[in-house]
Amino acid sequence: MARGGIGTAHGITLQQLRYFVEVAAEGSITAAADLLQVSQPTMSAAMKDLERRVGRVLLRRSVRGAALTEDGIEFLGYARQVVEQAELLEHRYLGRPPARRLLAVSAQHYSFVVEAFVRMVKASEAAEYAFTLRETRTADIIEDVRTLRSELGVLYRSDFNRKVIDKLLRDSELVFTPLFLASPHIFVARTNPLASRRRVTLEDLEGLPRLTFDQGTDNSFYFAEEILSTRSAAQDIRVSDRATIFNLMIGLDGYTISTGIVSDDLDPSIVAVPLEVDERIEIGWIGHASAPLTGQAERFVAEMREVVSSFGVEPLS
Repeated sequence: MARGGIGTAHGITLQQLRYFVEVAAEGSITAAADLLQVSQPTMSAAMKDLERRVGRVLLRRSVRGAALTEDGIEFLGYARQVVEQAELLEHRYLGRPPARRLLAVSAQHYSFVVEAFVRMVKASEAAEYAFTLRETRTADIIEDVRTLRSELGVLYRSDFNRKVIDKLLRDSELVFTPLFLASPHIFVARTNPLASRRRVTLEDLEGLPRLTFDQGTDNSFYFAEEILSTRSAAQDIRVSDRATIFNLMIGLDGYTISTGIVSDDLDPSIVAVPLEVDERIEIGWIGHASAPLTGQAERFVAEMREVVSSFGVEPLS
């Protein structure tokens, strides 16, 4: 790798890092060039020169765009940090307006994550931003964070799935940071006969449709978003999004098992009722072991802690 500091004639330039961060975010050299209002040949040449300077192939180019290589994934973690710190300096000492904010999050289907995301967006001082929230399958969350398509992911562990999830995270060089512990609840519509109960048992759920989130080709019990995934149900419906699962709770008196944290503002038709089982759910976020979170990601994590606290749940970290 060539010697020289950031911005020197022989080293990596700050402009190259900014270009690279945008290419990674857009998944396309052409799209990043359009966004930054530079020509596509200029952007392409800057990326090739960056790769030459670091002595590694960072992007895998194809007709579909530009994807990060394994070296590119690692490099992006450092590049984001440098660019963000440079922008903070420019804002503080040169009076430049905050730059376009970037953050992508992948998560299981939790309303507290959506509420934290809403708070983060509203609190952003940037005139321009590109934020992404993907509610998706468990395996996809891990892959998104591994490849830095998302900077962090939100998922749960339990005694049942912990060994499998932890091994996947280790193999992907990711770490799990606990956010809070939750007692299992069922989510049901306010019109459901169980909605007024102080607590319910597994026997109370017999005869009601069980609603779960589909995990696609990775439909292992260990990837399920819901605890007690090995328990059989006479009526079982799998869905792919939170709006559908809530509509089925209302239309079919179905239920799902989750954390007990549901927002009255975002989901006014749904209530949480404690479930009498000897289980605990550990919710946390995952990120790269070697790359610290950017300031924007840290602000999102802080918002998650605030939302969780507002429901009377003590955050773990």
